[in-house]
Amino acid sequence: MLIEALLAVTFASAFAVLLAPEKYAGRLAAALSLLPLVGSLYAYATFDASGNAVLGGTPAFETTAEWIQAGAYTIDWHVGLDGISLPLVLLTTVLTTLAVVAAWGDVSERKSLFYALLLFTEASLLGVFSALDFFVWFVFWEFVLVPMYFLVSVYGGPRRRYAAIKFFVYTNVASLVLFVGLMALVVATPVTSFEFGAIAAAVRAGEVGSAFGLAGSTITAVAFLALFFGFAVKSAFVPFHTWLPDAYTEAPTAVTVLLAGVVTKMGTYSLLRFNVTMFPDLLREWALPLAVVAVVTVLYGSLAALAQRDAKRLVAYTSIPSMGFVLLGLVATTSYGVAGATFQMVSHGLLVSVLFLGVGYVENETGTRMLDKVSGLADRMPVAAAVLVAGAFGYMGLPLMSGFAGEFFVFTGSFAAGYANAPLVTAVAMFGIVVVAGYLLRLLQRVLMGPFEAPESVSAVSRRDLAPAVVLVLLSILLGVAPGTLMGMIQNAAGALVGVLGGGL
Repeated sequence: MLIEALLAVTFASAFAVLLAPEKYAGRLAAALSLLPLVGSLYAYATFDASGNAVLGGTPAFETTAEWIQAGAYTIDWHVGLDGISLPLVLLTTVLTTLAVVAAWGDVSERKSLFYALLLFTEASLLGVFSALDFFVWFVFWEFVLVPMYFLVSVYGGPRRRYAAIKFFVYTNVASLVLFVGLMALVVATPVTSFEFGAIAAAVRAGEVGSAFGLAGSTITAVAFLALFFGFAVKSAFVPFHTWLPDAYTEAPTAVTVLLAGVVTKMGTYSLLRFNVTMFPDLLREWALPLAVVAVVTVLYGSLAALAQRDAKRLVAYTSIPSMGFVLLGLVATTSYGVAGATFQMVSHGLLVSVLFLGVGYVENETGTRMLDKVSGLADRMPVAAAVLVAGAFGYMGLPLMSGFAGEFFVFTGSFAAGYANAPLVTAVAMFGIVVVAGYLLRLLQRVLMGPFEAPESVSAVSRRDLAPAVVLVLLSILLGVAPGTLMGMIQNAAGALVGVLGGGL
């Protein structure tokens, strides 16, 4: 019942903060956010799952109970954690607590609502990553959209309403398409439940029959593409990425941390659970085209970042190539590729949050984030500058930081992929790292080096404001020095999946 306790505590915390006086909302939210964080750390310390939860493995903290009987179909409350989902649960609880702390100095109005929405988002994300029933998963998936829409539209920048509506429309259309795709699959198979494992077993066994006047093979292919479209929009793969720069730029820093750090991982995590796990044959057929999408995502996102004058928009574009690396690892269908992609999801969540917090320091202290109006800040805010440098170098793949480990695993697995010209495709994607290094060095050189220039006077960033970014840098170093901290459990679940996919290294 640990998962139910985490969900109940987090939802209850959101309502408690909503009803709390404005004066105490921030500190109460920070205190209450520690409860799911401690719970997730306990889950990590006592984790005893084996294999992959969707492929017959034994998930930890599993609960199954009949919930709704609708005609011939049964909807179960089925939740549990395996080596793929627990790292993302940990990422969610860590980033939520740090986002709450980071928001203390930024939010001045409607504080109770703001912090309540952050905690409501956390609870919904925990549901997405622990659900093992499609209906339960979809309910939590949709729950995430609502608080995110209000957080951007109420507390964001000058173009917040445009960004919020664009985010909502894109992700809602994506949700509708993936819902239709999976429902068609369920109707065409003999399964009478919405269990991930039952649907995956039926599809892999070729039990998709004809329906709606379409052959089973056609329904399977359409469902595969519909699900990929839905998850591609959420993950912001090119050309479905256009909501991302606007939402990230207009959202307040704390909300951007959750958006970039965790919400986009809903797409890549679900892509792994559905497309990769349920359709191994189709994934192998589509591996090369999807790898090309990954490479285009890496190169387009990297080059687009080079053209940005707004530091926050530049960092927003850095998320796009990272999601391309994750897709490249997943379609490799190899042990290192799949496990590396999962590890990269966590690493990216930590490091992109450091960069957004660093840009937030610059904006708070100088009153602007335009690169041509700020320079020479290293002497005025040295500790914040050091944190920003550490985050940027981690993002570039500096050894002994998590970014290096994640990219190493992804590229090792991708080189060994079975589709045509896999080494060439991987080498082209690796060129994106050079471009990433270029625009991040440009960001550091322009903002931190040279003669001092800023529209407003600058003082050192307070220890309280620095604390979230310092914690994230330390976690990135921990995962870089000891990747086995997470990699062991990830490989346990990914290994079972690679056995189905037939991949190698």
